Amino acid sequence: MRGGSSMNGGRHPVTGAGSPALTSCSWPKMCSWTLSCCLALQHLAVQASLLCIFHLLLLPALSEEQLHIPAASVLLARSLFACGISTLLQTTLGSRLPLVQIPSFEYLVPALVLSSHLSLGVSEDGNGMAVATVCPEPHCTIMESRATSLQEVSGAVLISGLVQLVLGALGVCGWAVQRCGPMVLAPSLSIIGLSAYKEAAFFCSANWGVALLLMLLTITFSQHLGSCRLPFCAWPYAPGVSVEPSVPTLRTLSVLLPFAIVCIVCSIVHHFHVSWDLPDLATAQLSWVNSTLHAPWLQLPYAGEWPLLTPRALAVGIAMAFGCSINSVGCYVLCGRLLRAPQPPSHTCNRGLCIEGLGSLLAGLLGSAGGTAASIANACAGGLTQDGSRLSVQLNALACVMLGMSPRLVGLLAHIPLAVHGGVLCVTYAVAVGTGISYFQYADIDSGRNIFIVGFTMFMALLVPRWLSVAPARLVTGWVPLDLLFLSLLVMPVFLTGFLSFFLENTVSGTLEERGLLADRVQRKPGTSSGQPRREESKASPVYGLPTRLRRLLPSSCKAFPCCFLCPGSEDEKEEEEDGGRVAEEGMAAAGEGTHLLLKPGTGDMQADRQPSQAEMLAWHTGA
Repeated sequence: MRGGSSMNGGRHPVTGAGSPALTSCSWPKMCSWTLSCCLALQHLAVQASLLCIFHLLLLPALSEEQLHIPAASVLLARSLFACGISTLLQTTLGSRLPLVQIPSFEYLVPALVLSSHLSLGVSEDGNGMAVATVCPEPHCTIMESRATSLQEVSGAVLISGLVQLVLGALGVCGWAVQRCGPMVLAPSLSIIGLSAYKEAAFFCSANWGVALLLMLLTITFSQHLGSCRLPFCAWPYAPGVSVEPSVPTLRTLSVLLPFAIVCIVCSIVHHFHVSWDLPDLATAQLSWVNSTLHAPWLQLPYAGEWPLLTPRALAVGIAMAFGCSINSVGCYVLCGRLLRAPQPPSHTCNRGLCIEGLGSLLAGLLGSAGGTAASIANACAGGLTQDGSRLSVQLNALACVMLGMSPRLVGLLAHIPLAVHGGVLCVTYAVAVGTGISYFQYADIDSGRNIFIVGFTMFMALLVPRWLSVAPARLVTGWVPLDLLFLSLLVMPVFLTGFLSFFLENTVSGTLEERGLLADRVQRKPGTSSGQPRREESKASPVYGLPTRLRRLLPSSCKAFPCCFLCPGSEDEKEEEEDGGRVAEEGMAAAGEGTHLLLKPGTGDMQADRQPSQAEMLAWHTGA
């Protein structure tokens, strides 16, 4: 692997792979499930904020002649249901990372482009060229109903799912990942985080006091009091070891606790009829809440009509697919780095993209306004809390599926204060920015080549969307679908950064050390043997490999084209079986199957035949 070897530079030992399993007594299991439910609720809180942000920004852009049909809670329920199914598939058959699925901003931006086009007319200038003109009257004849607009957006989501499925099955995603070095990952991850600053400022402006309170509590719990251990739950660390470490509760729940505290404070203040939100935003949220009052308690998440497939939806769907694919690959790398896991192999990224495509297909068929993509916010929240639990993500997915069948319960999410959404964006996406910046350490940042690539890609990613948002009519080719395709791609900073950095990194000449691809500098630490990189590579199998029982059930035809891009090679598969057997013989729990917190850098693996030190007790782990 050429560039892929540097994707997780400075990697640490795989967490959980060498953690001793707990005894099977009932009390540890009860504590494990209790904490897993709390972590699942934490993921649900972040996911709810992202879903509300997505729909609050998209729905006003559609025609208002049918403002409450369907109700906002019904749309939220459809998205939650599709995201729950996609998350279950992703953690079981896809990338296997503890990633929650949501409609990302890469679905929102093209959807806004499509919906804004529905209020534009097309006329001809003196040269016979088609130009876009704003409809001058409120009841313009070209205005389409909100229901039709939503159908067309759902059609675009359906197309994006098909494109992602093809990209994953053909191995395009894995091929690109192998050629992404630090000079691609650093600007891409940084822009993924910075791309949400406008939305964060918009929602924080509802009440900066509430947003700052949430940020202050999150910083205090996760950073200043991160090592504080409360007697929340304690149990034997390993068989034969009498030490009973407690859970670092404040760090583990450093997103859920501030979220709950701020919501309770806001409820108390609202009970005394204290007005503190900006009038415009307060009115918008009131309309949002009123639209959920008459939602049914139980309803199957089905729109009752097929998505509308048009040339415009095809163009916007292709743009959605490319933008979300870049976002998802970045999220895989981000999650692996935050959880100190090895780099995601090519087949893992291909499988993950295929599962996201299936999730988007389901969302489009259900009439949802957004597809499913890996949640940057939830991955960053996992980095803040140092939680690498796959079980908690799967519990969250089950909760989403159940909530998705009750629009009235989902309507409760509309009561979350808008400033809380802004605070969640600030504390989560900031981690993505910092993670991207950390990749600069593996390349020669003093090189003129690298300085130009980073500066040019990040500058253009911020400049071009700004220019097109001010003057979108200047991008006119004469064919509306092509206009929408180019406009949707060029207003996405994530696509611009990923495309430009990938192109420049692989076309501008530079040494391996200059590009950060030198194996000795990235993979090995001083004093390690020459076989260390290969061993690190094999450690990825417990994290990203398919379940052992499922691999044995798969027929040999699954390794033929095109499924060969979704499965590991014969040599890698043999190593996975050896690692799985070794884990079973030693009585160790598979990585990520249970609820566990992560080792701090440099603590090393735990030896079960001696008393754990204070540093080693940070590798707290419970069996699945």
